[in-house]
Amino acid sequence: MYIYADNAATTKMSQTAADTMVRCMQEYWGNPSSLYMTGQKAKEVLEQARTDVASVINAQPREIIFTSGGSEADNQAIRSAAAAGAKKGKKHIISTAFEHHAVLHTLKKLESEGFEVTLLPVHENGIVVPAELEAAIRPDTCLVTIMYANNEIGTIQPIRELGAICRKHGVLFHTDAVQAVGHLPIDVQTDNIDMMSASAHKFHGPKGCGFLYVKKGIVLTNLIEGGAQERGKRAGTENVPGIAAMAAALKEAAGSMQKNSAHQTALRDRLIEGLSNIPHSALNGDASMRLPGNVNFCFEGIEGESLLLLLDDRGISASSGSACTSGSLDPSHVLLAIGRVHDVAHGSLRLTLGEDATEEQVDYIIKNVAEVVEHLRGFSPVWRELKEGKRSYIL
Repeated sequence: MYIYADNAATTKMSQTAADTMVRCMQEYWGNPSSLYMTGQKAKEVLEQARTDVASVINAQPREIIFTSGGSEADNQAIRSAAAAGAKKGKKHIISTAFEHHAVLHTLKKLESEGFEVTLLPVHENGIVVPAELEAAIRPDTCLVTIMYANNEIGTIQPIRELGAICRKHGVLFHTDAVQAVGHLPIDVQTDNIDMMSASAHKFHGPKGCGFLYVKKGIVLTNLIEGGAQERGKRAGTENVPGIAAMAAALKEAAGSMQKNSAHQTALRDRLIEGLSNIPHSALNGDASMRLPGNVNFCFEGIEGESLLLLLDDRGISASSGSACTSGSLDPSHVLLAIGRVHDVAHGSLRLTLGEDATEEQVDYIIKNVAEVVEHLRGFSPVWRELKEGKRSYIL
């Protein structure tokens, strides 16, 4: 049996998205900036995709900027807000300690340019407390950027409430919604969102495509110069086939969201229950306020890398955290942010189920994770010391 359980890293393109992409490459291959018919046909496809994407999140088409993915969208949103704030003498930004590195590294760069950054705690359940956000806002705060749902532990933030606090204080609110778009119902109006990042390959679209929602009236700073595309805010000939495929994938995901969410949530809870029976294990993040397919566990006394390799031998593709940091030997900054100590954070496992997952697959995962954990503990010096009482259990 083969089970792909790393959908938070990337998803397989849907047939609808793939068919749309191929058709556009064959029929709408013109440059959408050209005035002749071939270019204008491509432009029609591009603008229809913009309309389709906007409709899913209750935005206006002109509020959608197409990008190469979530990382670019994060960078442009944060740098734009920072530039606007600096012009008014406001150089304070609020975020959280467990953001994606596309956000954290951008904030680090801005700190070197004279900005001050406050990282809110996310506590053991992995959720931001709205009152703590409000207490952190200062007269010189120009931006709050908090992810919609965490890419590692799957916790969903109270975005609507956080956005309302920002509106109350006149502060721009950006959310990295890469893990949420296509999986959770999002309304940028009622959620009080000013800017939002998304990436197509997280909801069965192609890699290399994403979008940034920008509320009307917000001025963007260009990251890429050289052309008038995307209303002059993102130079470069648009990837029409990829963008069209992204829009098709998003419409498809939105149409089946309720059914898929119910299915994945039931399997997620079944998986959590099964893995919880492994001694000295712990679920990371809130048990219910999490993405439908996300399960993240720590197992004391083992190394996550060995766990992943042995599960791969048994046909299970999983991860220990963000694919963007999978080559790092350091424990997950997300797990450290919720209070896991280094020794425990090293033994983490992230399983993210797709819409086509089955009970049989979940039971197979439970059985094999339990067996592999027991096997690894059998020759772990740390586990031996724990069993002999030379050190105390943490979980």
